[in-house]
Amino acid sequence: PDVIIEAQFDDNDAEHGQDHLQDALTDDIKKLSLDTGKAAGVTGVHRTKQDDGPKVNDPRLLPDEFLQRTAKVVYILEKKHSRAATGFIKLLADRNSELFKRCAMFSPVDHRVPRVYVPLADCPPDFVAKPEAYSQMLFICRIVDWKEDSNFASGQLCKSLGQAGEIEPESEGILTEYGVDFSDFSPEVLECLPQNLPWVISPGELAKRRDLR
Repeated sequence: PDVIIEAQFDDNDAEHGQDHLQDALTDDIKKLSLDTGKAAGVTGVHRTKQDDGPKVNDPRLLPDEFLQRTAKVVYILEKKHSRAATGFIKLLADRNSELFKRCAMFSPVDHRVPRVYVPLADCPPDFVAKPEAYSQMLFICRIVDWKEDSNFASGQLCKSLGQAGEIEPESEGILTEYGVDFSDFSPEVLECLPQNLPWVISPGELAKRRDLR
C-alpha cells in the first residue's frame, strides 16, 4: 500500500487524453502486483513504457506472499456439537403456506446454531391457538437433519424447560447443549459413599493432609 507509481508521458501521449494515462497507470499497477523481485519494502517505483517488468502467467510461479491459500472440507472426522440447542418457538410468518400447517420455527438462543423447523406435533397442544403464551418459554430442540437446499435445519422438540431468565431452566439448557449428564446418581454409586452420617475426617487422616479450608 506504500508503493508510489509514477507515469511519464510526452506530448504524443497527451494527445490521447486522460483515458490513455489511466490505462497506462492500470497496466503499471498490474505489473507491480506480479513483480516477484522487490515489491515489498520499496518506497518508490519509477515505471516507463520501456520498463515492461516480469510477466507471470502461471500462478504457481508466484511467491507465497502473493497467494491466498484456499482449502475444501472433504470429511467430517468428529461431530463436536451435541446438536441440542436452547431457544424459543414461534409460528411461521407465511400463514398461507403448506409448511405453516405442519411446522413451527425454533430460534436458538445461541446465534451460531441455525434456526430449525420443528413439527407442530412436538409443540404444546394450544401453541397454534395461543402462541404468545409460549413467547418466553424455553425449549430444548435437537437437530436431526439439514438438507443442502434448505436455509433451515430440521429438528425435534425434546422438552420444555420453563420460563426464560430463571436459574434452573437456563442452567439445564446449558448443560444439555454441552452434553453434560446431570441425572441423579445411581444407587450403586451412592453405596460407595460413607453410610455413617455425619461423616468427619479422622484425626489420623487429617494429619496427613494439607488444610486448605
